[in-house]
Amino acid sequence: MERRLTAILAADVVGYSRLMGANEVGTLQSLEQHQRELIEPEVATSHGRIVKLTGDGILAEFPSVVGAVECACAIQRGMRARNADVPDDRRIQLRIGVNLGDVIVRDDDLFGDGVNIAARLEGVAKPGGVAVSQSVRDHVGNKLDLLFRDKGDHRLKNIADPVRVYDVVLEPSATDIPDAPLLISDKPSIAVLPFTNMSGDPEQEYFSDGIAEDIITDLSKISNLFVVGRNTSFTYKGMSLQLQKVASDLGVKFLLEGSVRKAGQKVRVTAQLIDGPSGGHLWADRYDRDLTDIFAIQDDITKSIVDQLKVRLVPEERQAIGQAPTGNIEAYTYYLRGRQYFHNTTKWFLGLARQMFARAIELDPGYAQPYAGLALAGSRLVSWFGEPISMEELLATADQAIALAPQLAEAHAAQGEALNVMGRRDEARAAFERALQLDSNSFEANLAYGRFWAVAGDYERSLPYYMRATEVRPDDYQGPMLVEQALRGSGRSDEGLAYARMGLKRAEEALRKFPESSRPAQLGATTLAAIGEKEEARRWLERALAIDPDDPHIKYNAACVWAQVDEPDRAFDLLEQWATHSGRENRDWMLHDPDLVTLRGHPRFQRILDLIDARMAASPAATA
Repeated sequence: MERRLTAILAADVVGYSRLMGANEVGTLQSLEQHQRELIEPEVATSHGRIVKLTGDGILAEFPSVVGAVECACAIQRGMRARNADVPDDRRIQLRIGVNLGDVIVRDDDLFGDGVNIAARLEGVAKPGGVAVSQSVRDHVGNKLDLLFRDKGDHRLKNIADPVRVYDVVLEPSATDIPDAPLLISDKPSIAVLPFTNMSGDPEQEYFSDGIAEDIITDLSKISNLFVVGRNTSFTYKGMSLQLQKVASDLGVKFLLEGSVRKAGQKVRVTAQLIDGPSGGHLWADRYDRDLTDIFAIQDDITKSIVDQLKVRLVPEERQAIGQAPTGNIEAYTYYLRGRQYFHNTTKWFLGLARQMFARAIELDPGYAQPYAGLALAGSRLVSWFGEPISMEELLATADQAIALAPQLAEAHAAQGEALNVMGRRDEARAAFERALQLDSNSFEANLAYGRFWAVAGDYERSLPYYMRATEVRPDDYQGPMLVEQALRGSGRSDEGLAYARMGLKRAEEALRKFPESSRPAQLGATTLAAIGEKEEARRWLERALAIDPDDPHIKYNAACVWAQVDEPDRAFDLLEQWATHSGRENRDWMLHDPDLVTLRGHPRFQRILDLIDARMAASPAATA
């Protein structure tokens, strides 16, 4: 058995589970690129050896302690530069620990306390930082132009004796520089978990979800706080949670959990702020109030978190988090219901969403969000299903949302959808870009802008927006399926298979959660046909027809399946039926859809386009 004294570098990815949940394909590709272009060359430059690469970790050894620390610092500085233009929630950040110790060598692998201590040091390092042991600090001495911050003795898991820990100061602390923007690694980080519905009525889920979502929205307005997005946090909905593991998986220091009990005109809200690493409670409170006080409760919770985390607010942020969207609680509950229905995206659910949004506006004509929701749902009913809704009215509704709340991203996205359906593409493009400028993480804006480019056949330009939609809603199946389609439309079919698998996995989960919605099965069927799994595509299509045979859009998606499984006559028959009610956007979508590439040269294809054009010309108020 060989033993030797060596310097060990251990690194892992912060929030690896969160990153993989949002986009496992993109995360693995980015990791491989970082390893190939940065980590492996830096290890080689310092004369080190990579012992092993795991999914989210690296273990390397060095003959020199100085070389190990130099390498760790170079990697972290390099990662900071590579992350400069990456959204906060998609940044791959490392924690690195460096130790000097005795190791056992077996088949080129390393074992023993020297390795274990390095791994534990990595666990106490800051995101984007380097933590070293006393032995490393002593050996480095003054040989490197670095500062070390003494963090005191730490009891590390499964290590018998306390270990003195030092943080390497890679950059001057932002707290030493007045008004310096905090780097993401210096910001407090928090995830707001779905609040538990304690009302005894599953129909009230929309209300408990809405409260958690609104707290996330308020916290996200604070520049000096990193907040995990709603859709990532909500992947834990309904689960029995081990809070320390959740914090580790999400890569956050703090968690907020709570519950809501709504009974008549009374509401009880509880909230607890949890220290992620220890699982201990930092703050908790219970609010027994009238239902009309719900916005005051949300404001109290948000301000308590800010106080507990000692986050500095600029005056604009302090004002923003104190603003209630409406003074009418009934309008708020109708809006929350509409938002829940809207996310299902079938014709029936979009119609229900419009009813809820319209009722919210009746109750409070000054409430901006339901105007945006009404315009978004209406635009989709026109463009996807050919519903006879006046586009001028929808555009006016979106404009009213902007007039009431100029900084509301979804209002600009709604304006963009309406303008796009009306054929005013230059104006639509400006509206989408304004929406993304206001909120680059808006799922609706990213998905709509991706479709904006796809209906023009520019799949390369649609890709980054579909990719971002995939990342900001880890429970959504449409994004990865549209990424696969865009890659196929760009002539990069081989890159799309992993995204197809991701979308199918998410679609299965969506069918489990929302068995009344046929859309996951519809899109799943077309995706399976695209990747050559013809029998499975037929089975998914049967599932969709069993759920909702009357959904007008199912004819188009069924046609896409039959076109790809070599049954063109069945595809054309369905397209001719679908053309009697399709809208402008779907007509343009059909023109470039890679699912229909085998049909495009057939005379029946042009006749279907002519049929849609003639019908739209005959009813301009509804579809133009």
